[in-house]
Amino acid sequence: MFSIKYCGVDTNSITLLGILYTQAQCLTMDTVGDVFWLVIVAILWGGTNPLLKKGGQGIERIEAENLLKRFVLELKFLVLNWKYILPFLLNQCGSVVFYLTLSSADLSLAVPITNSLTFIFTGLSGKLLGEKFGNKETYTGMTLVIIGIIFCVSSKS
Repeated sequence: MFSIKYCGVDTNSITLLGILYTQAQCLTMDTVGDVFWLVIVAILWGGTNPLLKKGGQGIERIEAENLLKRFVLELKFLVLNWKYILPFLLNQCGSVVFYLTLSSADLSLAVPITNSLTFIFTGLSGKLLGEKFGNKETYTGMTLVIIGIIFCVSSKS
């Protein structure tokens, strides 16, 4: 006879009620862990967006006689520009973390959390870099987004 382990608990040695309780505990811990990593993704994506914008300044001045040459010159400009490539790599790290988190995260949590928080972190990091930020309505919207995420997460755990 074999025994099944779920979240480190031998399911042959506990009652059905105990299994359900254990599953609920694991769901909650998985959800909290997933939310943590999804917030990290939003920070990486949102925090690097203004840096990418700032690092890419000047690309519009590149001119060439044909489309292929212009593409190569723009690619060279971006790859050799540390102010662009470093935030780009951090942004891509966020994509890797998002991809790994999707293996265990509920999609109905993953998409709203990352997309909405990315906008918030983009605005906040842009403000830190001196970009013009919104007004009272912007802060109200950010608060409503956070409340919505809390409702989303609490309904799943």
